[in-house]
Order: sequence, then C-alpha cells, then structure tokens
Amino acid sequence: MTLNFRTLFWPAVGLIALVLIIYAFLPRPVPADFASVERGVLTVTVQDEGYTRVREVYTVSAPVGGRLLRVEPEAGDAVSVGQVLANILPSDPAFLDARSQGEAEAALRSAEALLGFAQADVERARAEADFAQAEMDRIDTLYERGTVSEGALDRARLALRSANAALNTARANVRARQAERDAAAARLLEPGDNGDARGLVEVTSPVNGRVLRLVQESEMVVAPGAPLLELGDPEDLEIVVELLSTDAVRITEGAAATLEDWGGSPPLRARVSRVEPFGFLKISALGVEEQRVRVRLDLLDPPQMWESLGHGFRVEPAIEVWRGEDVLIAPVAALFRREGGWACYVVENGRARLRSVEIGQANGVDAEILTGLESGETLVLYPSDRIEDGVQVTERGE
Repeated sequence: MTLNFRTLFWPAVGLIALVLIIYAFLPRPVPADFASVERGVLTVTVQDEGYTRVREVYTVSAPVGGRLLRVEPEAGDAVSVGQVLANILPSDPAFLDARSQGEAEAALRSAEALLGFAQADVERARAEADFAQAEMDRIDTLYERGTVSEGALDRARLALRSANAALNTARANVRARQAERDAAAARLLEPGDNGDARGLVEVTSPVNGRVLRLVQESEMVVAPGAPLLELGDPEDLEIVVELLSTDAVRITEGAAATLEDWGGSPPLRARVSRVEPFGFLKISALGVEEQRVRVRLDLLDPPQMWESLGHGFRVEPAIEVWRGEDVLIAPVAALFRREGGWACYVVENGRARLRSVEIGQANGVDAEILTGLESGETLVLYPSDRIEDGVQVTERGE
C-alpha cells in the first residue's frame, strides 16, 4: 500500500507548529548578575570631605597704623627669622577745617610767645648767676685777707647756688616751652608732610617657613593689628574632617585612615591624632542643621609623596571604625529587606532560592554574614521583580 505525500505533509506541519507554540510559552531563565560569598578582610569606614592645614600658622599683623608699602615676598617664598617682610610709614595727619586750623595757629603763636618769655627768663637767670659768681670771688678774696667774716662767705656761697638753681630752672622751662611749640606746630602738618623714610617701621618674620598667603599685597593704609600675611611650614600638614557627631563617636584616636581622592596617587596613609571634644552647629548646603565634630589626622607617608598638597586643599579621608580579618562577606547589592530582616537569592541548580540571612557590619559595598550563607555560594545581584523563589536564572551575558 503506498502513502500519499499530502497525507503526511499536513500532519507534520501541524506537529511542528504545535511544538513551536509550546516552546514559545515555556518559561525562560531570567538573566541576572551573579556574585560569590567569600571569606576575607572587611573594613568599615566613615568618609566625608576634609581639608589640609598647616599645623602652626603665624599671622603677621601691622604693629602700628600707617601706610603699608608694597609687600615684596610672594606666596610660596621661603622666609627666615628676622627677615623684613613689609614696611609701614606713619599715618598722614588729617586735614583741618577752618576752625581747627585757626585754633592750631593760635596755639602755635601762644607757644612761641611763651617760649620767648622763657628764653628771656634764662637770660635774667644767667645774669644773676654771673653776678653771684663774681660776688663769690670777691668775698672769697676778702676772706683770705681777713677783711670779711666767715658768715659773709657762707651767704655768698648760698646766693651763688640759688642763682645757679634758678638758671637751671629757667633752662628747663625753655625746653618745656619748646616742646609745646613743636606740638602746636605738629598739629598744623598737612597730609604728605611726613612722606619720607623717617620713622619707617619694619615688619619682620617671627619664624622660619614659607609665605602661605598674602592678606595685603598692594600699598594701602592699614590700622594697627591688621593682618598682612600668613606664614607656616607646608611640610607640617594635618588633615581636618568635620564629621557628624553620630559618626565621630565611633572613631578612636589612633585609628587608621586613607586618602583616596586627593588628586594624586597612590592613596595616602593617615592616623587619627585627635577627636576634638567640642561639637558645633553647621548648616549644610541643603539648609539642614547638623551637629559636627572636628577630627584631626596626621599623614604617615613622607612629604615627598604629597609635596603637591598645600594649606587648605580639599581631601576625602576614609577613617576606619571597624575591621574584621576573617569574616564571611557578601555583596550588599545581593541583599534586600524582607519581613523586618534581610534576605537574598542563592543560585542552586540554575534556580533562585530565597534565603533569610543575618548580617553584622557593613560598609556600603560588602556586608558581614553571620548566619544563612556558606562560603562559595552564588548570589543574585540586584534581583528584579521577575526573580522569585524557584525561578530559573542565568548569568547575564551567557
């Protein structure tokens, strides 16, 4: 008996179509990223923005008020103890109004008149002293001849001493009147009359180091105590981080730290030298009030490795608050919250199996697994809503 071709063709086509339809509706493995559970070292750090600063900064200020001449040293220049950094001229006198001008001129004329009286009094006292000296010489001669008594000689000596004292008093009065005349003349000085180098005040360096910053560079009038420039040693740097108080309480002095993003390579090693005991209020960029605490760090690497760092540079130190040498580690990206605890999907025979876990310390990338997982197991990273318990999964890219 022979088979008809048409009898076999259409059933075969129908069978193939049925197989294709069944295959199309079969569940396919969900692609996902995988990661392994391993044992290793886990460190938990606190990280925030900080800045560098020279440990000992000296602010050189103007000792007197006056006109500051242009400061010659520039930022970065080396200076030594006693080196002249700047020069200050005494302040120019102020302009006088008409009334003050008249009063000052009258005071000068009065001082000159009183000086004239004092000088005339000196001439009178000098004449009396000369007469007393001559009288003393005559009495002394007569006394030697026995013509006058000893009492007359004593009275002549007394008159001479009195005349000399009066002369000295007159001379002192002249000096006082001259000082009054000079003071009255000084009140009439105009701005620019004292513009020479007389009375120039030199501002010197108190330490050996470098110029960190010029506060006043151009020639200008400064008040007493005005800051002129800052000095320090750029190789004596420390790191200052202003941490939230809730993070600062977890840090102990001597804790290790690293500086990853400081602008160079490799990362720098540091150590916490001081957690300051005083907190302060700081407003964040979003306007949130935050209680901050300053934490200071010492650099452990030699200055040759970070010589490009200077005073006030931005850094991002990571300070270690916990360290585990041999702990079970799983990626945080594989963990999610479930029923008040933590859970993950473990890959078993190509299927995702839901499993509850208990975690300990975490650093934002990895977490310490206390119970629920074993070393070497494979986890699903970033599980989507397509992944459920028992769903087939395959590693993405395969």
